[in-house]
Amino acid sequence: MSIRENSQSEATQSGSDRPRRVEGRSRLVVVGITVVAAVAWWAVLSQVAGIELQARQGTVMRINGVSVFVAATAMAFAGWGLLAILERRTLNARKVWTVVAMIACVTSLGSPLSSGIGVGAKLGLASLHLVVGVAVILGLRRTTLGVTERCV
Repeated sequence: MSIRENSQSEATQSGSDRPRRVEGRSRLVVVGITVVAAVAWWAVLSQVAGIELQARQGTVMRINGVSVFVAATAMAFAGWGLLAILERRTLNARKVWTVVAMIACVTSLGSPLSSGIGVGAKLGLASLHLVVGVAVILGLRRTTLGVTERCV
């Protein structure tokens, strides 16, 4: 018996080879799709529709493509991190994570709706929050196994 076969049989006996995620569904791809969708939507809003995306956070902030890129990337990785922690701590990670992520997405709408300057900016910024939230929630949710799949 080779070393590789021996380590595989030990892993099978210890149960450590159980899948934690759905194969072929990369979380890094979800992050990339989220960022591309957010920046593309920002371009439609600001460049095509001509909406001036500004918010008042102490001073007036102009929302540009770089800030959308950074915020979308940070939120996608934050969602990934929370999902990874929950997968290690609970069997019901997908359901718990989905509820927490949906609450976070809805709660995040308060900022653009209260700090956006003008109706167009408020709606545009809120739609950006929704684009990121939907991409992260639907994308990352597909990468994890459900309770019945994890307990097999």
